[in-house]
Amino acid sequence: DNLNFNVGVRVDRFDANQKQLKDKYLMSDAFKVGDRAEFANKPDNIGDDFIPYLASEGDFSSVVGYRSGDVWYDKDGIIVSNPDIIAQRTSSGRLFVATDNKSAQADLGGKNWEIDKVFEDYNPQYSIMPRVAFSFPISDQALFFAHYDVLTQRPSSNLRLDPLDFYILANSAPIVNNGGLKPEKTTDYEVGFKQTLSKSSAITISAFYRELKNLIQLRKLGFAYPYGYTTYDNIDFGTVKGLSIAYDMRRTGNLRLNASYTLQFADGTGSGANDNLELTQTDQPDIRIIFPLNFDQRHNFVASIDYRYESGSSYNGPILFGKQFFANIGANLTFKVNSGTPYTSQARPTREANAIGWQNNGQRAVEGGLNNSRTPWQYRADLKINKSIDIKLGSKRTGSFEVYIQIQNLFNTKNVVNVYRVTGNADDDGYIQSIEGQLAANSQSDPQAFIDQYNIKLLNPNNYSIPRRTRLGIALNF
Repeated sequence: DNLNFNVGVRVDRFDANQKQLKDKYLMSDAFKVGDRAEFANKPDNIGDDFIPYLASEGDFSSVVGYRSGDVWYDKDGIIVSNPDIIAQRTSSGRLFVATDNKSAQADLGGKNWEIDKVFEDYNPQYSIMPRVAFSFPISDQALFFAHYDVLTQRPSSNLRLDPLDFYILANSAPIVNNGGLKPEKTTDYEVGFKQTLSKSSAITISAFYRELKNLIQLRKLGFAYPYGYTTYDNIDFGTVKGLSIAYDMRRTGNLRLNASYTLQFADGTGSGANDNLELTQTDQPDIRIIFPLNFDQRHNFVASIDYRYESGSSYNGPILFGKQFFANIGANLTFKVNSGTPYTSQARPTREANAIGWQNNGQRAVEGGLNNSRTPWQYRADLKINKSIDIKLGSKRTGSFEVYIQIQNLFNTKNVVNVYRVTGNADDDGYIQSIEGQLAANSQSDPQAFIDQYNIKLLNPNNYSIPRRTRLGIALNF
């Protein structure tokens, strides 16, 4: 009888309303295993809808592998992690599809390109998102609660297909948008316990787990036919798990207090759609490894203290010259303390040609693992003081306006949010102190001027959070 349920479901239908490749590995028509008698002698686990790959173009008897979706098999039907393993077994180091289109490379993007065999209408995606929340009181002072949510988000970028990208594949290697991207999906679980401590205060303890799927990431399709290319795909995933403790004290007299602490672990295969950019520019396979995500903030503490006076009979402040001097005046002070976020440390590189310094030298060796280091802890206090004044027409209250002063980063704390990855410092990349830097400085007509200007270049304001910022304002409420 004491159970409280909130149950619902949301259904989204997403249609990109455009064309997409029928097979992202094929920009020309190709035979499947079941289409030709030459492919009948196949392993038992190879289906008729698999794509056979040949060692020699046009030689249907030279099958060296198969593919179903993103899964590759060698000629014996054994799954391989990288199609390059199959290609290395051919004399040319290439893989060819079985097709009767002898001029697929020349026709790509041309007037003879049979686009109806290559493209199809986007397949509308239906997302079913159940949401279940329930709670029940253990006693008149304790409550247990839990919820399960499924949320989806449509791909807002990297989706719009530009046919012109396929016209230039033969002469360049552009990043091609994927017209068949699917919505990203988050599954959220939480269980918690709330306990009353007094008539005006309570503590809440909860544990949460979020599963992130179908996240968008760059990938290189090196064995697409007739040309390899780089595109976006729903290949990333991640998990976020943690524990939260919150204390809430409702207004007691003039004071209200809220405080919370969150311990979080966020791991996955990518923090953003372009994380794999440098990897795709090499000949490395499409590697998927778990590492801390960019927003993996291990510790986060927030406390809010609000002190204010009411008006009228509820006023309990000082009275000056018969007036309630502090009526409807309050102050809110918020403290935020959190640990740093991950970044990838880099080894000290040797000096590169035509490069000054180490800020943007391109690819550099990773020192340790991905996102293996952390920026420093951050501390911040924000203050807001406001006074509310009623607006009346006759004896009737019609609204109010609020006059306030807000001070962000009250103590002007110099919080570091980004660092140079070689040193881990926000204002020093280690170049001037290195042998390469000293040689570069001494080769200038004025070494000290070179050092001074280089140090100025290092002072990037984006490496720090905002300084103290004061705002004066008026808000009208009606």
